Amino acid sequence: MRVCYVDEAGCPGTLPTASTDIQPVLAVVGLSVPQPRLVTLTADFLHLKKRFFPALNTGNFLDLVLPEIKGSDVRRDAARSGRRQWRPALQFLGEVFRLLDTHDAAVFGRVWVKEPGATINPTAIYTYSIQSICRTFQSQLDSLDEHGFVVADSRRKGQNADVSHSIFTQKFRSSGDPFSRVIEMPTFGHSDNHVGLQVADLIASAVVFPLAIETYCKGHVTNVHTARDYSRLKRRFGGPLQNLQFRYQRNDGSWAGGLMVSDPIGKRSGGWLFR
Repeated sequence: MRVCYVDEAGCPGTLPTASTDIQPVLAVVGLSVPQPRLVTLTADFLHLKKRFFPALNTGNFLDLVLPEIKGSDVRRDAARSGRRQWRPALQFLGEVFRLLDTHDAAVFGRVWVKEPGATINPTAIYTYSIQSICRTFQSQLDSLDEHGFVVADSRRKGQNADVSHSIFTQKFRSSGDPFSRVIEMPTFGHSDNHVGLQVADLIASAVVFPLAIETYCKGHVTNVHTARDYSRLKRRFGGPLQNLQFRYQRNDGSWAGGLMVSDPIGKRSGGWLFR
């Protein structure tokens, strides 16, 4: 059995102009982890927090799960000019990738690049992203002959209910269940209780989000987010992120899964994220 943790980076709001300081990207990322590895993954990640953030140490090892290391903070430090800030941030993220590789984790999801001035439907985008993640998760579970469960970072109750209901209506439709190996509708948790959600946040906010801005927004958007230099993150983690993806072939031979990108500005595919 596997557990898929889902978190997002960025906001679903419209980008009115190219210079408005609204986040120009929304990334919804799923992190799939073998359930038998959760105990060791949790312990290993808490040791990383203890090593890189010693101020969090309270004396009780398990209490280290409560303070979250936000991916947005790590992203900010990684983009700083001072070596004392960016070097520990990159070292920490490097250890996170090593941990995920050790524990057979996989990443997939959707990246939405906002077109300045274009109206977007935040409910539809997030719902479609979760459905897409569930489709890829189903394909991964098929390939492994396993079953799985989805835990997403909690938002407002109404938003959570809408997302779960969109999966419910597909699982119980008369034509058959497209998510037969996903044993329940997505449930929603708080990141200070789930190491999986904390790691998903780090991948989404500290890696996927800045790589998407560096790749798809520079030259088209001129705000506080594109002013930051994320090239260091892209050079260091583009390859490891690409290798962490789960991708699969459809019946027609085309590839799906992994991190799929919608880029209405430059019309570039998801493969550009790693170049």
